[in-house]
Amino acid sequence: MALAQQSSPHARKARSTAQVMQWVILAALPGLLAQTLFFGWGNLINVVWCIALALAAEAAILKIRKRPAAFFLKDNTAAVTGLLLGLSLPQFAPWWVSAVAVIAAIVMAKQLYGGLGSNPFNPAMVGYALVLISFPVAMTTNWAQPGLLWETAPGFGETLGMIASGQQTAVDAFTMATPLDEYKHKIATHTAAEVLEHPTFGEGIARGWEWVNAAFLAGGLLLIGLKIITWHIPVSMLAGLALMSLAFGSNADLYAPLSLHLLAGGTMLGAFFIATDPVSAASSHQGKLIYGACIGVLIYLIRTWGAYPDAVAFSVLLMNFAVPFIDHYTPPRTYGHHKPRRGIPGKDQG
Repeated sequence: MALAQQSSPHARKARSTAQVMQWVILAALPGLLAQTLFFGWGNLINVVWCIALALAAEAAILKIRKRPAAFFLKDNTAAVTGLLLGLSLPQFAPWWVSAVAVIAAIVMAKQLYGGLGSNPFNPAMVGYALVLISFPVAMTTNWAQPGLLWETAPGFGETLGMIASGQQTAVDAFTMATPLDEYKHKIATHTAAEVLEHPTFGEGIARGWEWVNAAFLAGGLLLIGLKIITWHIPVSMLAGLALMSLAFGSNADLYAPLSLHLLAGGTMLGAFFIATDPVSAASSHQGKLIYGACIGVLIYLIRTWGAYPDAVAFSVLLMNFAVPFIDHYTPPRTYGHHKPRRGIPGKDQG
């Protein structure tokens, strides 16, 4: 009797942390390219500067802690932190603002808690929130005007000089408020049609921003397809934000419409690259759904009634506080038990 010969279902080796971070960096490149095309060289310069400084800061603090710097730098987590900050900061943010954000992220939010795997808060968002609170003018007045790279944006050398000098007078001619900021502060005295006539909105939803968000969405879908992240946090976060916008912001003459919330800020970057941080996010599937949905709700609340037009950083950090509570009450079912163990520790629920 002939027997069919088939290979065994061999288990594949899990990706290393360095490989996972490499895929995250690659998936973020379309978003960085879109930012460069529509807002000039600022984000690209910030990314290179922030990554270099993040690696240097991590090497320095590891040396102080008497840990092997080369071994830990190879995991690429510091590079990803620098990348996320470079993508999030305003295009013309002075070099020292970026430096403060990176050092706070690497030293305070990561290494002082024990390094990779021990940080309770997203390091990049700690650095971003710190500089946003500490330097509000520099963080809100240095966003580039939307326009194609070869048409209206200053050249590479000129952009580098403005970032390096930190002189606001040299930057003013190329800056403009973000769409969410413009809408938030003008809608109280203007109609939606009047607000949307501002150049920052262009002929679409928000000139350039919709393409940037679409690029980060594409990169995020790649990460899901590769199983680097799961769909639970991005989908629940976007759903929470959408439901809040539909429930409370249906009148565009009072509040920003759903299209702006989804495609005119850092929503897609936050949903796929920031909120999904494997260390500071919830761990179970059920917990991820709760975690992501609450981030979406908080983003809408802060954007609409808070002091900041884009609230991804604060929403993620607030939910980082809640992760231990969420994980405690949403553990997965373990093998051999009919129900997951949750609630009061030690109580048999299986």
